Amino acid sequence: VQLQASGGGLVQAGGSLSLSCAASRLVFSINAMGWYRQAPGRQRELVASIANGGATDYADSVKGRFTISREATKNTVTLQLNNVKPEDTAVYYCHVKLRDWTGLHFYDYWGPGTHVTVSS
Repeated sequence: VQLQASGGGLVQAGGSLSLSCAASRLVFSINAMGWYRQAPGRQRELVASIANGGATDYADSVKGRFTISREATKNTVTLQLNNVKPEDTAVYYCHVKLRDWTGLHFYDYWGPGTHVTVSS
């Protein structure tokens, strides 16, 4: 499984940014895709996820500001970050959860991470 992320970088507070991730070399089907982030000295946390059926989940801190979407035919997921805040500064990791053919076993994979820095 290969996850290739793009986007990220430096943005001013109140600005916007977009992160994209493409999954390839998939052995099983995708159950969900999403983004996590890890700020210095903090644990990795869920930012947003989107399930195969389209259901989304967001961290409370990003609700109303971030939007996750998925292009199923291309196995890509995009996170649109609007009205960013300095506390959004972190390394963002693309995540994919695969489901095997039985539907009973799940496997998690992570991308290499992309930096997002929000200046005040």
